[in-house]
Amino acid sequence: MPVAVVTDSTAYLPAELEQAHPITVVPLTVVLNGAEGLEGVETFPADATRALGGRRVSVSTSRPAPEQFVRTYRRLLDGGADAVLSVHLSAELSGTVEAARLAAAEVDDERIAVVDSRYTGMGLGFPAVAAATAAAHGGDLAEVRQAAVDAVARTTIFFYVDTLEFLRRGGRINAAEALLGTALSVKPIMYMPDGTIEVRDKVRTASRGVAKLVDLAVEAAGDAEVDMAVHHLAAPQRAEALLDALTVRFGDRLRHAYVSEAGAVVAAHAGPGLACVVVHRLTAAG
Repeated sequence: MPVAVVTDSTAYLPAELEQAHPITVVPLTVVLNGAEGLEGVETFPADATRALGGRRVSVSTSRPAPEQFVRTYRRLLDGGADAVLSVHLSAELSGTVEAARLAAAEVDDERIAVVDSRYTGMGLGFPAVAAATAAAHGGDLAEVRQAAVDAVARTTIFFYVDTLEFLRRGGRINAAEALLGTALSVKPIMYMPDGTIEVRDKVRTASRGVAKLVDLAVEAAGDAEVDMAVHHLAAPQRAEALLDALTVRFGDRLRHAYVSEAGAVVAAHAGPGLACVVVHRLTAAG
């Protein structure tokens, strides 16, 4: 059996990629007004957006326990996998990578490697898929890990949010950055340099936010062919407009495009109205 690939529920893999690649997904936990649920198993985007619309709301998230990874790794190795490559959302945003590494050390750190994708959403999903593809072609653990690392280097993520308030509440940005987003009804465009969430640009309206995401995607792609993913939260029309504009701008350079709604973990921190584009260059940008 080839190297098994593990990721977490914040990859938000679209259905066609889930079906095409045998990737094991370990869910994070979402706590909505005191009620815990596993993302994508017990708690879904609509649950989080509904809770966030309430007047008194308590929404938080937590990493998988190391024991969850221990069980997953042992099951895969006992099931015949030669090794395990585990790739997860940014360590700057979550303790998931730390939990995975603790579990790897307990189970067999010579047969298990953990990669910090420095992203979330398909910024994590594309590296996981690259790893699974390398594994399917017979790559050993070092080769599968390198495929994931190389994919991270060719991936960029930008996203629009209606407000920075949810990111501020969750501690993902500081109060000064949140103030930038509330002054004069500014709408922020965010990105993730080095795994952290920072303000990249500011626009006045959601439609301008979509247009800016397209411009930034074109800039990030350079002259490379690309795969792309569009995520949204309770904003399917916004996602459709973003995908349409990207398709026109990239033309033949766009190989595959995927659309999926982000899950409850991102909903808890970004809030309804999120629109996100993930650019995955198939070659190094020129």
